[in-house]
Amino acid sequence: MKSLEKYIGYEIYPYSFKDGNDDGYGDFKGLLSKIDYLYDLGVNLLWICPFYKSPMDDNGYDVSDYYQINETLGTMDEFKQIIHECHSRGMKVMIDFVLNHLSDEHPWFQEAIKDKNSPYHDFFIFKDPVMKDGKKCLPNNWEGFFSESVWTYVEEIDQYYFHIFSKKMPDLNWDNPKLRQEIYKVARFYLDMGVDGFRLDAIAHLAKDVTFSDSELPVNEKGIVLDTAKFSNREELYGYLKEFKEEVLDHYDCITIGEVGGCASCEEALRYVDREKGYITMAFNFDTCWENGAYGDYNKKDKDIKVNVKNMKSLFKKWYDACHENADMPIYWVNHDHPRVMSQYGNVKYHKQSAKMLITTLLFMYGLPFIYQGEEIGMTNVDYEDLDDFKDVSAQNFIRSHKDFVSEEVMLRFLRRTSRINARTPIAWSNGEYAGFSNVEPYVKVVGNYPTINVEDNLKDEDSIYKYYQKAIALRKEISSTIYHGSFELLDKENPYLFMYEKKDEEHCYWVISSFSTKNHRVQLPKEYDVLLANHKVVTRHGELIVHPYDSYVIEVKEN
Repeated sequence: MKSLEKYIGYEIYPYSFKDGNDDGYGDFKGLLSKIDYLYDLGVNLLWICPFYKSPMDDNGYDVSDYYQINETLGTMDEFKQIIHECHSRGMKVMIDFVLNHLSDEHPWFQEAIKDKNSPYHDFFIFKDPVMKDGKKCLPNNWEGFFSESVWTYVEEIDQYYFHIFSKKMPDLNWDNPKLRQEIYKVARFYLDMGVDGFRLDAIAHLAKDVTFSDSELPVNEKGIVLDTAKFSNREELYGYLKEFKEEVLDHYDCITIGEVGGCASCEEALRYVDREKGYITMAFNFDTCWENGAYGDYNKKDKDIKVNVKNMKSLFKKWYDACHENADMPIYWVNHDHPRVMSQYGNVKYHKQSAKMLITTLLFMYGLPFIYQGEEIGMTNVDYEDLDDFKDVSAQNFIRSHKDFVSEEVMLRFLRRTSRINARTPIAWSNGEYAGFSNVEPYVKVVGNYPTINVEDNLKDEDSIYKYYQKAIALRKEISSTIYHGSFELLDKENPYLFMYEKKDEEHCYWVISSFSTKNHRVQLPKEYDVLLANHKVVTRHGELIVHPYDSYVIEVKEN
């Protein structure tokens, strides 16, 4: 996959994609039945989220056996058939590879907690308790990402183990070369099977501050503090990746995209992905994912959530400036860990318009675009009225830690706006019972608007979001050379409502004009132009384009 300019990615969260055996969970049989649907959409690189054997504490990111398929999803033969069906259509398959942690039910961990002398004990990070006033205390004051200490006590060996996510997901000790070799075996297993690459989960966190000294940041009421510098983008990490590349990745024609999170600067990201000196193909950062003020503040009213268009534009430009000459990069709105982009940056009152606008804005920037499942029909956040419906470990941890001082009404509002469950609801395939996802009640409750937002209706409607995606994707592929290799300049960059940019090379010049506003705006047009794509009837007056709410246009400039 040496040239990426004509690839369009699509992320599949298999447990909520399509149920093929009527047990309420998405599975490989369901995915196989929709390969042509994805092919017809125009995507040609599928990213499939974890499918390994798992107790499902964190929706499959807690792996208990890399070499087995979780029985809920199907069989290894069915997975091989997915690879075959995709390859026969010219589509590539990238899988999620969980590198930072395992399930506490993995045999390695079960052996590690039985005996300190077990060779598997050093596959994880264990520390003795710190004695204070005759009491056993945590080894340090670090907090993890799930609102709890990174340390959990094991009475049988009188030690704590380390985990930056759920306590059911102990971190692996990448400082141990034997552990690294076991991980490399897993990678070779799937690459030899025909997988075209990996999305490397939580890759930024593989190396820790091995002194394990207390953070000097202010602690919370529990005496702990989230200090990501203690376990993110640390120097030792690049040595691990260099070895992984030399021993495994260099021997295959594969793509690797590392999840480096929102903690990495452009300079740090380039250390991962520089074409000449880097170790992986691309890096996912989350800088552009929360530009509406929703993250981390449960007291905000819905009316206070507003898209910061100016800053969003500057962030896309920042990453372009850093990467375009030095590295490939992915572009995307959200993934399985974020709320729906329709609800975050779009407007449900302008459902079709804003969904079409969002894909137009994204597709024609430099980088490999990724669509998250359901975006192509404009799926929205949940409308749940019961906290128990948020079947996600992160959401439930939030509820437990806030229930004594935050009202149920406020928690519902916050989780409807920010919870990961928003992205993990079943795909609405029809307006029938259970949204056509299954013939039985799904494990995660469907979104209540499926009677009007579903695939079946989109396929029947020539003006649908899905049909617009097809046109937009086809145009992106047609003009991909300019999009991928041409310059990228923001137009009217201080405008707080319009996201406009120019893509230009020696032969072609394109403008993308998108509105994130509920009001009309005017844009001065060039003297000669052709409209290549529009989500609304083109209306001009005195040489100006009348941009209606959530309008979006791609125009080819013939003469400036």
